[in-house]
Amino acid sequence: MRWDNLAENGRNATDPDSATLPGDIALFGTDAVTTRTFDTPEFRGITFHEVRARSILNRVPGASRMPFEWTVNPYRGCTHACVYCFARKTHSYLDLDTGLGFDSQIVVKVNAPELLRRQLASRRWQGAHIAMGTNVDCYQRAEGRYRLMPGIIGALRDHANPFSILTKGTLILRDLELLRQAAEVTDVGISVSVGFTDPGLWRSVEPGTPSPERRLDVVRTLTEHGIGCGVLMAPVIPFLGDHPDQLRATVRAIASAGATSVTPLVLHLRPGAREWFMAWLAREHPHLVRRYERLYAEGAYAPKWYQRRITRHVHELATEFGIGPAQRGTPRRIPPDPQPVLAEPAATQLSLL
Repeated sequence: MRWDNLAENGRNATDPDSATLPGDIALFGTDAVTTRTFDTPEFRGITFHEVRARSILNRVPGASRMPFEWTVNPYRGCTHACVYCFARKTHSYLDLDTGLGFDSQIVVKVNAPELLRRQLASRRWQGAHIAMGTNVDCYQRAEGRYRLMPGIIGALRDHANPFSILTKGTLILRDLELLRQAAEVTDVGISVSVGFTDPGLWRSVEPGTPSPERRLDVVRTLTEHGIGCGVLMAPVIPFLGDHPDQLRATVRAIASAGATSVTPLVLHLRPGAREWFMAWLAREHPHLVRRYERLYAEGAYAPKWYQRRITRHVHELATEFGIGPAQRGTPRRIPPDPQPVLAEPAATQLSLL
């Protein structure tokens, strides 16, 4: 495993977690690594590599499509084990496996809170927005043990530094009071990721995450406590989660939870994630392999026409169910309607969108 080759002069431009503030040499060194395992049900089979990071503020590469410049990622690897996770490739920079290794070999930057506080106080830092949960989830199971986020949010609050959090984890509710305090002094954006509400699909592609219903309960709770929460409807999975009835059910549930916004994002398959996802697809839905090869023949992203159809449909549903800036933070009460009978995945056609 290589720890001390992630230097600023040699960083990989495709790794959003590999850049540092000017003057920081490497993320961490071999003399700062402690490996632990815990024989408890929630952590069985998981190895934690505790490191003392040399930098925690990461500059996003200029070529990135992300709408932010700086991130904080207290963890590498993720026990959510989402088969499509785009961050899998980052494990290869440490010579770690991007498949099961990504799910079970978790790097923990144990000094993240104190380091962030010090870097925020630097005269070089200009108070830019900081995004969290953009690489791996900062509220994955490891956070229940290591409790890094309270110190991180506290540092951002004390410096009135704007930030946002994207998560699939319900553990964020533990830090509700800290988030409220931060929102009083700076801009705080919270988004929960819910790409679909189908329970079978959830268990298959996101086996380590809380259920979609529990995530929507997070949206509901944050909204009830005065913290607006949007939903990143991601990923919309072609041929498995893109049927019009599925999209309608998901947007309806998001609206009922009181989300301030819904932003659809179609599945993308970057190197590292693509191989792992396609292996899963070949096992679970072999009849879809050729369709995926055609749909993603041009690279990591689905064709623009497909992305536009999904986006337009979701936005139309959002308008129908009253999600939008005009009612920001207001819980919706959507009347129930009969459950649709969904077609089998193989019968889902793009023309239906």
